[in-house]
Amino acid sequence: MSEIPLHWLDDVEVRFLQPYQAVKAYLCPHCNRDIAAGTGHVVVVPREAPDLRRHWHRGCWQLEDRRRAARSGNTGRRR
Repeated sequence: MSEIPLHWLDDVEVRFLQPYQAVKAYLCPHCNRDIAAGTGHVVVVPREAPDLRRHWHRGCWQLEDRRRAARSGNTGRRR
């Protein structure tokens, strides 16, 4: 499975999975809704504990990304 790194945040690597790469269903930790197989989404992998990776809807991760940026004092836009 080829995952494309988008960017690094503090302690996590964020990757986007294309719809053809998403062969399983997952539960988004932000909204607790299913991410259906065949749906492009974001995988967030902690640097220190890659086994604790989580699969997020893109929109849910964007909200979390903004929250993290605000908490860290980083007001610049990130991708």
